[in-house]
Amino acid sequence: MAERPTTSWRRGIAEEAQELADGTLDPECACVAVLYPEELLVATDVLLDAFEGELHGLGEASDEQVFAVVKSVVLALNAANDADNGGTFETDEREALCDYIDESLTEHGVDVVALTARHGLGPYQLTNKWRKW
Repeated sequence: MAERPTTSWRRGIAEEAQELADGTLDPECACVAVLYPEELLVATDVLLDAFEGELHGLGEASDEQVFAVVKSVVLALNAANDADNGGTFETDEREALCDYIDESLTEHGVDVVALTARHGLGPYQLTNKWRKW
């Protein structure tokens, strides 16, 4: 099953906190918790919950139905990225979110490569039409 990016981000926060507690990380070098403020993590998880709820049955859905689900989560992530929640999605986070969307769709029977090809898109361009992050 595709791992949510927020799971990985929270793991990084916990590892950094442990390194700080152990004295193996200089506090001036600590940045993970700053990159992933709790408000951004919670907002992202709420949006991914909704996305996951829309995945069932997409393997048999029309391209338009799949695109509608992708558009919905991407527009919601745009709003979360623009919100005053202490953080934004940086390059690594953007890639992780796109990978998660692709992997989740694939796990639910959507051939993402074929879908994008049918619409003149490259294999990693599924979210590009709506994505601002």
